[in-house]
Amino acid sequence: MKIDVIAHLHAKPGREAELRQVLEGFVIPTRNEDGCIRYDLFVDLDHPTKFTFIEEWASREAWEKHGQSSHITSGRKHFPELLAEPGWVQAVTRIA
Repeated sequence: MKIDVIAHLHAKPGREAELRQVLEGFVIPTRNEDGCIRYDLFVDLDHPTKFTFIEEWASREAWEKHGQSSHITSGRKHFPELLAEPGWVQAVTRIA
């Protein structure tokens, strides 16, 4: 079953460029992963410290495997110094 994922990440003030660089580093490798249908990164127009990924995966298993990939695990090591708060991730499935 396909799933969609929405992930919100909020940079510490003054650290948005560094967080953006880490997050942009996720995009190409993730788009090349098995099961990735969509993986897009957005920045909030009114709050440039806030970033959102909108993702679509062929299965929950593909998404969970993505979370264990080397580019994600190495990038997450920077989160404690860059994030203002823990990220918020929601996995959903389209019903209509």
